[in-house]
Amino acid sequence: MQPIHIALLIAGYFGLLLLISYVTNKGGSNADFFKAGKQSPWYLVAFGMIGASLSGVTFISVPGWVEASKFGYFQVVLGYTVGYAVISLVLLPMYYRLNLTSIYTYLEGRFGKYSYKTGASFFLLSRIVGASFRLYLVAIVLQNLVFDSMGVPFWLTVTVTILLIWLYTFKSGIKTIVWTDTLQTLFMLISVGVAIYYVATNLGLSTSNTFEYLENSDLSQIFFFDDWKSGNYFIKQFLSGAFIAIVMTGLDQDMMQKNLSCRNLKDAQKNIFWFTIVLTIVNFIFLTLGLLLTAYAEQHGIDAHKDQLFSTIAVNSDLGIGIAVFFLLGLIAAAYSSADSALTALTTSFSIDILGIETKYEPKKQIQVRKQVHIIMSLVLIAVIISFNYIIADASVIAKLFTFAGYTYGPLLGLYAYGMLTDWKVKDLWVPLVAIATPFLGYAISFLCEAVFHFEFGFFILILNGALTFLGLVLIRTK
Repeated sequence: MQPIHIALLIAGYFGLLLLISYVTNKGGSNADFFKAGKQSPWYLVAFGMIGASLSGVTFISVPGWVEASKFGYFQVVLGYTVGYAVISLVLLPMYYRLNLTSIYTYLEGRFGKYSYKTGASFFLLSRIVGASFRLYLVAIVLQNLVFDSMGVPFWLTVTVTILLIWLYTFKSGIKTIVWTDTLQTLFMLISVGVAIYYVATNLGLSTSNTFEYLENSDLSQIFFFDDWKSGNYFIKQFLSGAFIAIVMTGLDQDMMQKNLSCRNLKDAQKNIFWFTIVLTIVNFIFLTLGLLLTAYAEQHGIDAHKDQLFSTIAVNSDLGIGIAVFFLLGLIAAAYSSADSALTALTTSFSIDILGIETKYEPKKQIQVRKQVHIIMSLVLIAVIISFNYIIADASVIAKLFTFAGYTYGPLLGLYAYGMLTDWKVKDLWVPLVAIATPFLGYAISFLCEAVFHFEFGFFILILNGALTFLGLVLIRTK
């Protein structure tokens, strides 16, 4: 495909998103922007959440991870199912009972103002960096495939991308995103299915013997029990997956905002149930694609690894234009599906949690302030993504994302665990200090354990940081 054809494909896709935005942007109130008027159909939320959860990170990194880690990532995915059960049975009932718009409002009622601001601030940091990780990965692929040859600099690619997202989310926010995420998830899943078909056919595999091929491949190993010090040891991965799901979905305003837009708790729980089943299957499909892509690269002498594997084979191999078109559609869908909801959640959290617009301003002024925050958050994302072009040099982005999440979501995990598992109060003024100190202490412990005992925490660092925060809160508890 020529770069101009790819650019036209992106323009056409964006035009479709604008059309959806036009149809859904009838209100533009804060109730629509924050909660979609609590009228979102649960099945649309469930389907759209798949795309938002997978994002460009899964789309690009998970297939590229198979060569080095085999199917070990599926241990984390199995842990997700436990985490989502906790969300459905524990967190969602609490959020609906308290009628929350921002889930971090819970911390104010439980501990106080400083704890509330701390939780919201850690979410903002986590989501800004996490969303930027995801969008950076997609932007750099598009830059290499399209915009470098057209003479478009990376900073302009990123700026235009965020501007387009702002255009179709600035008025009705989550009300629009519930529908656009559904479309984007559909494109993403179709593209993966098409890629598997093309690669499997080239390898001489039919539907029936593909499973046999997977079973006989050394790369399809899922469970790792041989070395408890290793980062891919089953128990570490499984428990990490459970807690990653709890914090990156259940304690994440971005993901919970969609659930809270459902009509009632029962619908939100149905959403999580079906979302869990489909997400587990889809992740296995992505790993299957990674195995087939790795085998194809070896067979054809293609020197592409990690995050470059999928894009190189889809666009620059002899598999045909079909896989290239669907790969690009899936990639673009992954980019927008993750970034649009993140931008909306950041706007929501900063407006409600940091600025307190619901109590400080009249309704008309609230809308005006929310729109200003939406612009500011867009500019922040642009700046962070561009900076990643100079910071990230190697390794799969998904590994970096989960490692970083372990440090930023760890304090949130500790705060909510302490709040829900105990009835103790804390010295609210000291909570920010505990939350800030925790990641540094967690990193020091992780570094020393690896250097002295050769013990790798891996994604387990999330649980360590959550436990350290919990312990810190115990130390500052009041009678």
